[in-house]
Amino acid sequence: MPDAKANAAAASSSLVAVPRCWALIPCAGVGSRAMAADAPAPELPKQYQSVAGQPMVMHTLAAMLQVACMHQVLVVVSPADTFWQARALESRLAVAPCGGATRAETVTNGLQELLRMGASPDDWVLVHDAARCLVTGAQVNMLMDACLPDTVGGLLALKLPDTLKQQSTDRGAARVAQTVDRSDKWLAQTPQMFRIGALLAALQAAGDAVTDEASAMELAGHAPLLVPGGAQNFKVTYPDDFALAEAVLMQRRVAR
Repeated sequence: MPDAKANAAAASSSLVAVPRCWALIPCAGVGSRAMAADAPAPELPKQYQSVAGQPMVMHTLAAMLQVACMHQVLVVVSPADTFWQARALESRLAVAPCGGATRAETVTNGLQELLRMGASPDDWVLVHDAARCLVTGAQVNMLMDACLPDTVGGLLALKLPDTLKQQSTDRGAARVAQTVDRSDKWLAQTPQMFRIGALLAALQAAGDAVTDEASAMELAGHAPLLVPGGAQNFKVTYPDDFALAEAVLMQRRVAR
């Protein structure tokens, strides 16, 4: 006769939830470095500026929502943000007005919101910059493929292509102090993918000083994976970046 306890244990294990993947888009910043006086709508944060006919963040979200196994995408905005009030949201898209004064605070609040939405601490979260509007669904899938079997997680990153100079600390004009070996240097990109519970604990321990999620995980003693990204997955930061992002998006549109 089959062991009743063994059967019960097997049935119970089959009901254990498989970790899901959630996306979190911090969208509470103002992007002051990107705002030029002649911007189309200088009163809007950069993520809402028009690029290739749409607010920049909509291109970002379209890429994340292309990923079939993405359970839900959460956009974290400032409590005063009114951009989303009159917009119909796709079924896998949610907006939470719990953004903070820093990126770390915004992501921390967003992770707590994901848990309130039913996420498990063991689920994965992919944190992605709203201003990296050129990311592709293929890149996101590549990051997932690399991280899902890993115990820590990781981030898209780009091997440093240019010669790296260190600035002199002398007063006056900026001058070269030395050339830095670039062979082991990478430019951090997003998404950055970690377990929700581990990332939340790391951010709470690190405080607001960290500028990306991988830094918080590093401070917690982890070594995130570096997954090769692409040069086009840059963060729109300065006024000239808008024209470059628009050119890439328009070229992609023609190539379809």
